[in-house]
Amino acid sequence: MFPNLLNATQEYWRKLDALEARYQQGEISLQEVDAEVARLMRELGDERRRSLRSFKNMLQGWFRDQKEFVYGLLLVVVVAYGWAISTTQLS
Repeated sequence: MFPNLLNATQEYWRKLDALEARYQQGEISLQEVDAEVARLMRELGDERRRSLRSFKNMLQGWFRDQKEFVYGLLLVVVVAYGWAISTTQLS
C-alpha cells in the first residue's frame, strides 16, 4: 500500500489543533505540549520517509520495466537537441 502523505499531514494538523485547544483550556502543561508536538513531528517524519521510499521504489520498478523506452526517448531528445543547436548556428 502506498502511504498517503497528504492524509498524514491533515491528521497531523488536526491533532495539533486539538492539542492547542487542550492547552488553551488548561488541560495540559506546556511541557506536555512540547513532548506531544515532538512525538507528532516524529510520526509525520516517519510517514514522509515511508512515502518517499515507496515513491523511489515505484520509480525504480517502472524504470526497470521500461528501460528500453527511457533510453530510446533519451536518444531522441539528444538527437533533436543536437539538430536544433546545429540549425540555429547555421542561420
